[in-house]
Amino acid sequence: QLVGAESALDQATEALGNEIRQLQETNFAAIFAGIALGVCAGLIPFQIAGFSSPVRLGLAGGPLVVAILLGHLGRLGPLVMQLPLNANRAIRELGIILFLANVGLQSGGTFFETVFSIEGLIWVTLGLMVTLIPLLIVGFVARKVGGMNFMDVCGLMSGGMTDPPALAFASEMARCDSPAIAYATVYPLTMILRIVLAQILAQG
Repeated sequence: QLVGAESALDQATEALGNEIRQLQETNFAAIFAGIALGVCAGLIPFQIAGFSSPVRLGLAGGPLVVAILLGHLGRLGPLVMQLPLNANRAIRELGIILFLANVGLQSGGTFFETVFSIEGLIWVTLGLMVTLIPLLIVGFVARKVGGMNFMDVCGLMSGGMTDPPALAFASEMARCDSPAIAYATVYPLTMILRIVLAQILAQG
């Protein structure tokens, strides 16, 4: 609800609209326009001194950077970039489901043969070490030194590992947006660094 002078309210109505139905509608044109801009941004090459091949943000980093910019701007011409809460949550849940389904389909064919082989056990052990040791260190420092609460620590570690399923579990357990806020704070930088560093290491 807006409170103010009548002239100011008229200006706010022209800029924001004054129809409850429109506030509850999902503007798919804005979503797909943002995705298209993100894909184009991900294809732009960036030359880094000392490396022969250019670096690109790709299909993951490009849409992420564009989404951050559009979310900050709020609108792009006539397109409003804010989603209704229910639509936001539905798209978020659908994305996590599709992500997990894709991982299962890709790894399911040879999962048991790989895991129960000698080489597979070595990879599982190394994976556990690489995953757990940094998480325990970050969690301890954030909790004891930084004084962060448990929900923020969960969101921080989920974002640092770029792990949407972990965020979904933490949000379901917390029943609040605290983990998601901490996740969103560190996720963009972590994702971009992973994309860029992977290309740099491949050239090294």
